[in-house]
This record gives sequence, structure tokens and C-alpha cells, in this order.
Amino acid sequence: MSLAAERLSIVRYVYLVQIEEGIASAEQRASLEYADAVLIGWPDESSKELVTINEQQMNVVRTKIREMEEYIAKFRVMESRADIDSMTDTLIRVTERVADIRRLFEPSFLLPTFAEIRRVVQDEWDEDMGRINPEASEVDLTEESDGANDA
Repeated sequence: MSLAAERLSIVRYVYLVQIEEGIASAEQRASLEYADAVLIGWPDESSKELVTINEQQMNVVRTKIREMEEYIAKFRVMESRADIDSMTDTLIRVTERVADIRRLFEPSFLLPTFAEIRRVVQDEWDEDMGRINPEASEVDLTEESDGANDA
């Protein structure tokens, strides 16, 4: 279980370094928030929150780790190409695998879906962009109003 957290933490950090020069898109911010949500409060291996898993569940863990490592290998290639969009998607996929592993060991672990995090982050991003360029926000609102009258 700790291996999964460590691997996600490293991928998250590499991703953060890659996107830190510009203004992160809502998708990029959401992928980081999703990874953070999975990693936050990561339980110690002796935590009472953790359960003992059976052999079938352990096989699922092995599969998830294998999938995670395959995505990490792809992530490294994308990093060498500076393919941020693909890295964003891959960070989400790695995070999903780690979340699945954590849920097996810690069934009480509640996590919003990426889609839920994405919606909240998109709202925040739209608000932030409106502050940076309020005139563009007003133009967008005017264009939407004009389009509504055309119908």
C-alpha cells in the first residue's frame, strides 16, 4: 500500500514541476487536486482504519499496481516529450489505481470522483480567470445573452 502512495507522490511532483511555469488549466488543477485527495491523510501501516484483505483482494491490488506501473512508464515518455495534456490524463489514471488500492485496505476512505473534483475546480478556475480578465468575462456573458435571444 505504501508503494502505491510513494509512486503517486513522485508522479504528482514530476507533473507539478512540468506545469508550474504557466497558468494551470482547470483539468491540470483538477488532476493535482485528485492526487492530493487520494494522498491526504494516508494511513500508517499500523492504522486501525486498515483492514486485512483476502487473497482475491490481494490479486486486485497486484493488478492495480501493475496497471499503475504501466501508466507510469507511459507518463515518463510523455514527460520526455513535454506532452502535458497526456501527462494530465495519465496522472488521473495513476491516481485512480492508487485510490482503488487505498479503498481495499481502508474501506472507510471516502473520496469524491474525479468528475466531482473537476466540476468544483472548473468553477474556481472560471472565477479566477474572470478576476484576471474581467472584461473577457463580461464579453462572454453578453455573447451568451445575445445567443439566447436568437433562439
